[in-house]
Amino acid sequence: MTRSGDAAKPPSASGAPWEGPAAPPEPTVSPAPPATVLVTGISGNLGRALAKLLHTEAHVVGVDRRPFAGKPKDIAHYQVDLRKAKVEEAFRHHRIEALIHMGIMHDPRMPRSEAHSFNVVGTHKILDLCVRHGVRKVVVLSSANVYGPRPDNSNFLPEETPLMAAERFSEMRDLIELDMYAQSFMWKHPALETVILRPVNIVGPTVRNAPANYLRLLRPMTVLGFDPMVQLIHEEDVCRALALALRPGLRGVFNVTGPGEVPLSSVLRELERRPVAVPHPLVRPLVRRAFAAHLTGFPPEEVDHIQYLCVVDGSRFAREADWAPSRSLRETIRSVA
Repeated sequence: MTRSGDAAKPPSASGAPWEGPAAPPEPTVSPAPPATVLVTGISGNLGRALAKLLHTEAHVVGVDRRPFAGKPKDIAHYQVDLRKAKVEEAFRHHRIEALIHMGIMHDPRMPRSEAHSFNVVGTHKILDLCVRHGVRKVVVLSSANVYGPRPDNSNFLPEETPLMAAERFSEMRDLIELDMYAQSFMWKHPALETVILRPVNIVGPTVRNAPANYLRLLRPMTVLGFDPMVQLIHEEDVCRALALALRPGLRGVFNVTGPGEVPLSSVLRELERRPVAVPHPLVRPLVRRAFAAHLTGFPPEEVDHIQYLCVVDGSRFAREADWAPSRSLRETIRSVA
């Protein structure tokens, strides 16, 4: 956490440039990708982008209860709820070799019981089917936000850090439960290669999550006296990381970082925003009222992300998967516009 008046930090503490390429030339998707990959949540913006990346290298099968707009002809889509028995048809009709599980809801306005059922029960169902049908690779998309922004966080949290986000943000309980279940699944089924990815805040032109929506505000609210370091990753880089996770032999839990970390004030300045600094005792009541009145899609619990630090160490994935983001820091920030 950086308070007002602290010594100025460089645009990126990791030394990533604002301009120019943020990485060496983009590697191939995988040296030997699975022949058939099932993607849950394929109808979402991130799912469609991932499908377009994968389908030139593998046969892609999608499962999503929503229709798949603009679906390529060679992608099979099963429009079914993950919790329904009918989802097994995707496994029966195709020889699924790998799963990328992104079928997770993040709607803060959805009733808790429905969100829990869809996220947790659906995850149990799809992973059980992977065991039953001999799938050899499972990739689960989690989030670095499971650690939670906290006033006592240190810099560059490793993957072994306790998942504490639900202490202050109850909506994170489902994602933490999903993440922990995937970890237990990994240990229970050692013959099946399981990868859990925890990317930092995802942004991009099609992303509509809380961080991206906040950065699109012309007059975003900030917490007076606080200027935390933040990490962002472009949606296209997340798709590349998910594809890399299919690499044979890769398994484990990995933080996935973008081109660097930067103070929130620098991000807002790059986007030419005019923030309104509010004393911290008033921030949450104001955001709570605006959220209840549907004046913002930024939940009051998300205020911790603009007040406290949650910066993770992504060196393990960079080392073991030969990972580097393709988008520069400036490109990543400007992608929300």
